[in-house]
Amino acid sequence: MIAFAMGLLVAGLSTAQGAPMRYAEDRAPAIVNPLFATTMSEARIDELVFDGLFSDDQELRSVPRLVQSFELAADQQSMTLRLRQDIAWHDGQPFDSGDVVFSINAYRDKGTASSEAGRVAWIAKAEAMSPHVVRLQFVKPEYAPQDKLHFKILPEHKFSSTTVKRSDPFRARPVGTGPFKVESFNDDNSVSMSRHMQRWDPAGIEEMVMREVSDKNYQAKLLVYESLEALIRVLPRDLATLQNDRKIELHPYQTNSWWYFGLNERRAPFGDVRVRQAIALMMDVDKLLKPIGTGDRVSGPFVTSSPFYNHDVPLLPHDPNKAATLLKSAGFKFDGENWKQPNGKPLTIKLVTLSNLEAAQDVVINVQSQLQNQGVKVEPEFLGMAEYRARIWGNQDFDMLLSQWSFDRSEDIFEQFHSRGSRNFTGFSDATTDKLLEQARGTTDPQRKKALMRQAHRQISAGQPMVFLWTLDSYAAMSTRVKSVTIHPFYFFTWASDWKLTR
Repeated sequence: MIAFAMGLLVAGLSTAQGAPMRYAEDRAPAIVNPLFATTMSEARIDELVFDGLFSDDQELRSVPRLVQSFELAADQQSMTLRLRQDIAWHDGQPFDSGDVVFSINAYRDKGTASSEAGRVAWIAKAEAMSPHVVRLQFVKPEYAPQDKLHFKILPEHKFSSTTVKRSDPFRARPVGTGPFKVESFNDDNSVSMSRHMQRWDPAGIEEMVMREVSDKNYQAKLLVYESLEALIRVLPRDLATLQNDRKIELHPYQTNSWWYFGLNERRAPFGDVRVRQAIALMMDVDKLLKPIGTGDRVSGPFVTSSPFYNHDVPLLPHDPNKAATLLKSAGFKFDGENWKQPNGKPLTIKLVTLSNLEAAQDVVINVQSQLQNQGVKVEPEFLGMAEYRARIWGNQDFDMLLSQWSFDRSEDIFEQFHSRGSRNFTGFSDATTDKLLEQARGTTDPQRKKALMRQAHRQISAGQPMVFLWTLDSYAAMSTRVKSVTIHPFYFFTWASDWKLTR
């Protein structure tokens, strides 16, 4: 220990004993339970508190996390996992195979109704062979099952059954095996976490604090005045200011997320593909993007760097004349000011989005102006998280919504676009797409999967369940006191245990 401290002094650094690393979220997580994570703030804190069986290394290759070693059967129908024996939960209880079996069954339990259930749908059975050996049987042969075993593991001893409710006390008293354990949820909506020492690789930072700061402009000021050590994403207008601050370092990273307008096909007249296409053609997407930053436009449900992205599918053009032709073919009439539906009512769109979605207000105001200038009335609503979940996920009560999807390395879009998908709230239903997604899930050949997903990209783009917008360029900002920083492109904090905080 003395030699370690002397080494830091020789290097010109000293550890920040007792000093927390503080990072800002626009809104505090509503729940800390990976069964129910639906926002990126929840996914990020899950990375700090929980572990998966496998995780990404810095080359984005799957490497064991809670697993010591594994063996895939010759027929690729099953896998044996030997678990680490040097792991304890945050409450001191030992980690074992029962936790793995419990977690898989909890994800799949219909009574749990987890939004993450698709992550385990490919596992037919999980069986504890001994306290530290688990055998997984698959629905179909799996080429690289470790790539799908990144979902978070929960402690069996904290639950009475695999039917877990969102309201379970665990949501506010989570217990994981991750690098940080939750100490308290504070009155100011911050969350205090401390380093988990009963771990094979204790984190280099003693304490982490998530602060809720809803004003993005204020976040940047807090970083400048050293009341924060990290910003998750810097607004484009703040980049120059932060870049010129000697005490701040910018860290570019590429997210696996894309923005979209989703159209509710269950509600007339949006069930008509001609109407959806017309609305899309009325939008000038480049002008929508310009005020909020830089990024790559997308023509379908993947980022442009994805192996599944079909570069032969053209970007959506801005073509009001073609939009008018499509609406007329669908029975609409233009009275000189407004488009009228076949029933004589004006074409009006109720557009909803989350009130805390970064830059959403700028996009909504601009698209409202664009569409209204072309005879389509837009009525925007900005919803809090509880109402958003009830309106969108529960009742599908919307015409169009603005949001973004964030994916992990598997980029599994089955739940979003399959007709029976648990996240298919737009009501998109296409037999060809269903078949392609089913085949992609079932194949063990990575090249065949790539070809199938590119076909799905084309098919989904043609069906226009969404107006596919862009993936934004992202920069995190850190105090220069935070060292050894590497940011995971999907979940941000995956490698946070390697970070250091100096004085």
